[in-house]
Amino acid sequence: MILAIASGKGGTGKTTLAANLARAFDRPLQLLDCDVEEPNSHLFLPGAAAGEEIVTIPIPEVDESRCDGCNECGRFCAYHAIVSYGAKPLVFPEMCHGCGGCMRVCPQQAIREVPSRIGVVESRQSGKIALVTGRLDVGSAMAPPLIRAVKERLQPDMHAILDAPPGTSCPVIAAVRGADFILLVTEPTPFGLHDLQLAVDMVRELGIPFAVAINRVGSGDDRVHRFCAEAGIEIILEVADDRRIAEAYSRGELIVEALPEYRPAFAALAGRLLLGHNDKEE
Repeated sequence: MILAIASGKGGTGKTTLAANLARAFDRPLQLLDCDVEEPNSHLFLPGAAAGEEIVTIPIPEVDESRCDGCNECGRFCAYHAIVSYGAKPLVFPEMCHGCGGCMRVCPQQAIREVPSRIGVVESRQSGKIALVTGRLDVGSAMAPPLIRAVKERLQPDMHAILDAPPGTSCPVIAAVRGADFILLVTEPTPFGLHDLQLAVDMVRELGIPFAVAINRVGSGDDRVHRFCAEAGIEIILEVADDRRIAEAYSRGELIVEALPEYRPAFAALAGRLLLGHNDKEE
């Protein structure tokens, strides 16, 4: 079972829910931090480092002695990562998606691919949780290839939770694609509702079953509840606007450990989603 936890906007508590569900599950599982631009699951799940692997994407390198400046490569590239104006092509590595098309269409076979580092994948063990974290290098714009590298560490014989990036753009799609179920985390505010609606549209387009969790209940109004009721979306978890949760968070502590009274709700939800979710929304 692969559970993805996503949100239409940042700051809703997505990582908080992911880490607490993983700990409350109390069985061996993987937690994949796919928020590679700002991973923070490790702050709540201390443990011994188990390895680090550099991730690269292939980018073009041009052999000037063969290139005749025909610009077939530039015409092919949809991202304008390579272009020629009758001379040696200019390559813009930060725009390259590593598809290899420029190399294939070059009639002079003047292009070869060289690896370009975009980030690292780190592993650590925290109790029963195998944490895999992607960390994008500063200045790199290619999050999706790194997210896919993180997901390549999925073990088919273990349940997994994916902590997706916020929003509804390409990195989020790369993270949640292939999940069995998506939990959308939101907050009871106008911004929370607006971005939840975008996230719902995204998940419905992907055709993945989903439900909603509302964090900081009591801090806003009931517009998210009304939207979910009207749209037929199940709300399967509500977390109160509890100052003690914020204090525990500031210390890097999990809710289920700092405030044991919350553990049964997280454990029940983790069991339901990872061991037998119901597809009420598609």
